[in-house]
Amino acid sequence: MDFSIEAHQLDCSPSPKADPDLRWKRTLDVLLILLALPFLIPLALLAALLIRSGSRGPVLFRQGRVGHQGRRFMCFKFRTMFVNADTATHQGHLHQLMNSNAPMMKMDSKGDPRIIPFGVLLRASGLDELPQLINVLRGEMSLVGPRPCLPYEYGQYLPWQKERFQTVPGLTGLWQVSGKNKTTFVEMIQLDIRYAKNKTLWWDLKIILLTVPALVIQMLETRQARLASSRPVRRKTSYSNYTTQSHSFTKAALVSAVQARDGEDVWMRKEIKLNS
Repeated sequence: MDFSIEAHQLDCSPSPKADPDLRWKRTLDVLLILLALPFLIPLALLAALLIRSGSRGPVLFRQGRVGHQGRRFMCFKFRTMFVNADTATHQGHLHQLMNSNAPMMKMDSKGDPRIIPFGVLLRASGLDELPQLINVLRGEMSLVGPRPCLPYEYGQYLPWQKERFQTVPGLTGLWQVSGKNKTTFVEMIQLDIRYAKNKTLWWDLKIILLTVPALVIQMLETRQARLASSRPVRRKTSYSNYTTQSHSFTKAALVSAVQARDGEDVWMRKEIKLNS
């Protein structure tokens, strides 16, 4: 199995160190990862097999992200898109979300041709982010925290929005368990800042426990959105064709009836004239 890595090259700063006052966070991360390894390894192998069966190319993908205090690092993920997929579409979608009050729905729900087979499942279930445990062990990320953003996203942040980078980014966070796809970009930023300013050991544990049901809900919502996006077109077309055909049939019947009546009137007038 090919475990080579597809990389988006980016000049990265050295790995940031966690806040020395939050040693509990680092301890919690390492302890939970070690305890979960027997369960996580089979899941990672399953994700790798799905990727290899769905498309050619490397299993792992790495991309430059912005983390704690604006530092850049290489973020690892399972590849869910075709190799050399265009990123301009995603940038446009993200720009629209950042400048509107629209919910933070991913492009996956509407059908993204860049995604490989099984890619939607991996993304909705969060399995594509399992390799980021490497980033957690390296101290670049934590299990809980704001999601690390892309460099071009970071460049559009307002000064107050950059307060979300006052803590180490995470695999899951307050935003993920607070509605996620139903929240706007500004609401996401506000949730991230709230966590960054008030994080505690018990809050981390609660968010981790709430992540599993949140992922289940996300999978169901993704499935429903994809089904809904494919139904209206077929129904509308079918109804439109039926309406058009019914209208044409009714119009033809009326024309025939009028012609028949006019013909009968002409015949009657001719008969009366002859009798007179």
